[in-house]
Amino acid sequence: MNWDQIQGNWTQFTGKAKQQWGELTDDDLAQAEGDRDVLEGKIQERYGDSKEEAREKVDAWISRL
Repeated sequence: MNWDQIQGNWTQFTGKAKQQWGELTDDDLAQAEGDRDVLEGKIQERYGDSKEEAREKVDAWISRL
């Protein structure tokens, strides 16, 4: 799975993202609109992660899809 596939089918992946990061709101996911940088920023905000930690979490999530 690569990010282009996720971005192209973002609506389908929002449920999986919500399962992974329960603190993200529907609004957060709607604002991300499949943009990885925005998603990582939202993860940083909600979980207090560094930019690198958020990137690693998204990488791990993608590898499990």
